[in-house]
Amino acid sequence: MLKRNFELIFWIMAIVALGLCNPASGSHFTLCPLKLMGFNWCPGCGMGHAIAYALHGDFKNSFHAHWLGIPALAAILHRICNLIYLEMSKFKTHKPFDYEH
Repeated sequence: MLKRNFELIFWIMAIVALGLCNPASGSHFTLCPLKLMGFNWCPGCGMGHAIAYALHGDFKNSFHAHWLGIPALAAILHRICNLIYLEMSKFKTHKPFDYEH
């Protein structure tokens, strides 16, 4: 089950983690490979902060952190809904056999 639902579990955990973090805190941990190599600019940096701000309802700071944060959050939530729908559709029962014909 974990192997089959890995993507769903991953996205839900990522959204929960970003929702629980405080993007306004001065210190933060980064997973950005460009930042870790010493580069000051990265096209994706700020995306996590932007999503976290959006999850907290602070859309102005979300847009300032990264202008694609809100659309990325919408895309991730859409993907989560699609994965849940696909998983739930596996449990739908089929129509019973029609004995009248």
